[in-house]
Amino acid sequence: MPGRNVFTVLTETEKQFRDAAALHQPKKGKKGEYETYSWSDWLRISSEIAAGLSTLGMRKGEIVCILCETRAEFYLVDLGIMAAGGVSAALYTSYPMPDLAANVEASGARFLFVEDEKTLESLDKASAERGNRLPEHVLVMVDSPSGLFSMSHLRQAGREALDRDRQFLNNLQANISPDDPAILYLTSGATGQPKMGLTSHRAVVANLDMGPIVLPINPEDSTVVFLPSAHIAQRIVLELVPMRMGTPVWFSESLSRLPSDLKTVRPTVFLAPPRVWERMYTTIQTEIRKRPASAQKLFEAAVRLGTKATRIRQSGKSVPLWMQPLLKAADRVVFSKVRERLGGRIRIAASGAAPLGPQLAEFFAAIGMPLIEGYGLTEAGILCFNPLENPRPGSIGKLLPGVEAKLAEDGELLIKSPCMFQGYYRDEAATASVFDSDGWFLTGDIAEVDGDGYWYITGRKKELIVSSNGKKIYPSRIENLFKMEPVVNHVLLIGDKRPYLTAVLTLNLPQAQSLTGAAAGESSDPAVIVNSAPVKAAVQQAVSRVNGQLADFERIRRFRILDREFSIEHGELTPTMKLRRARALENHKALLTELYPGREDSE
Repeated sequence: MPGRNVFTVLTETEKQFRDAAALHQPKKGKKGEYETYSWSDWLRISSEIAAGLSTLGMRKGEIVCILCETRAEFYLVDLGIMAAGGVSAALYTSYPMPDLAANVEASGARFLFVEDEKTLESLDKASAERGNRLPEHVLVMVDSPSGLFSMSHLRQAGREALDRDRQFLNNLQANISPDDPAILYLTSGATGQPKMGLTSHRAVVANLDMGPIVLPINPEDSTVVFLPSAHIAQRIVLELVPMRMGTPVWFSESLSRLPSDLKTVRPTVFLAPPRVWERMYTTIQTEIRKRPASAQKLFEAAVRLGTKATRIRQSGKSVPLWMQPLLKAADRVVFSKVRERLGGRIRIAASGAAPLGPQLAEFFAAIGMPLIEGYGLTEAGILCFNPLENPRPGSIGKLLPGVEAKLAEDGELLIKSPCMFQGYYRDEAATASVFDSDGWFLTGDIAEVDGDGYWYITGRKKELIVSSNGKKIYPSRIENLFKMEPVVNHVLLIGDKRPYLTAVLTLNLPQAQSLTGAAAGESSDPAVIVNSAPVKAAVQQAVSRVNGQLADFERIRRFRILDREFSIEHGELTPTMKLRRARALENHKALLTELYPGREDSE
């Protein structure tokens, strides 16, 4: 009897919940209408896909690429690939097509699922321009009238195989070992070139089995998802853990539709990266500033009160009796209105995929919706999560069951986990480089731990700035302060081997445009907005506020504002909107002569 694999987890859930709703996919062109799949539907369709792939000649251990937005069809295909013994490799849909073509080629895949015909045409063109062809078997996930081999054809072939042999699926499953690879993750490449990491069924299932302990969701809960399925936070926390717990999932068509979807679905669980929480905070602040002075003062007083109450609770004390009626009033008049924007039912609001600024976490805790931050790595799975009953702003939480951690002499976080990956695909040297001689995984993150077992990430080892006078500066600490400044979007800090710190900033253009009295208010030209006097003054004030919270050697002495945002297309951002510093600096190195005038080393 083989051990449990990822598909086994779906069969276990289906036995419990059968016809209950599992997945809700928006119907194209029909606002507010959804195609709903039950747990039995999910199991049946994924079984048909598994059998269909097998009839096409897919062998155990083969890599199968998926180029698709996060939608119900992805979940169905993902489990179908793993049920057949294949290795599911999701691609980042936000990458430029030439990069995606290179990813497919590097995987060596013979099978490729593509969301629709338009995406297929673009990928085929990019691959041809590289002098290559697409994999032997290309399957279009959303049916089209062109006659291409589609999901319908694949499922039909699978149904016929299952009808001919009732043991077909069981035989496929009997051939899968828990130690076989299940998922090929593409790392986001925030501090270097993206790599591909293989993770076994055993490691994934171990991570899922931690779910009931640290994330007690159930069939009565619901969540809205929109993150890329290539990212481990989406794949584990929002696809496979809900599958393990029987929690229904609603798919959002796009980031622009997300606010409306939250109000319609009214989820109880919601995970988003810091950039989404930052935008929500900016929107709230922008709207408050449009209100009368009395309303602004009321909001600010309520937040101060909520912040004070949060700090009292976090210290292990009870909120004083005199404060409780004031908090209830603040919640009724102010905070409940903010929470209603997110549907009004969220009981678990989580932040993941990138570090969250402690000031931002403190704001959401103050309004009665504490952000539960966790920590995970493509190579090691989800490792830490804040206790729901006592989250601490700025902390990544406590270690999950079975996870071990220690600090190296230089403060680097080292990890051992039952969820550890098997290694980088076809790259033994890279795999060996991320483990020490005792088998500890080198995360590259600088960390601290307090007396209560809460861990904190203070910076990335590769991003450490050492000034010419030897002072060490961690960019993440300064960037987190800027997350409370609505006019600033991204910050690229410069100063390694230089006498002082400088920065290249990008703006939140809608916020900059709305500044009272801004001459650029009627213009949508970023260059005009960036160079307007009110916007320049607002950015200078933001920099001054941040500098006021820093030590002298950490302060930004000069800065320049870009007239465009950092982008994935230019290689400056990862798909989860983390800054690729080296590439961003390379793209804007001409600004160094302005930031360090008169220096010969400003190349």
